[in-house]
Amino acid sequence: MPSVMLRRTEGGKLSLYVAKKDLEEIVETVEFETPEKWGGALTLADGSVFYVDPMPEPKLPITVKAKKM
Repeated sequence: MPSVMLRRTEGGKLSLYVAKKDLEEIVETVEFETPEKWGGALTLADGSVFYVDPMPEPKLPITVKAKKM
């Protein structure tokens, strides 16, 4: 599972960055988006999907392990 960085762009959108692949894309959807449960399947603008284990809503930027689905 690669490490990915999640952050907010200047425009306020959620962004996912994979350093080893030099891939940065806007996250279009997040499966779970409550303060108690955040994460799950993250669908990117290019159509790819990464899975992040659900956690309490994180303070961004954060680096987490993600699985490409």
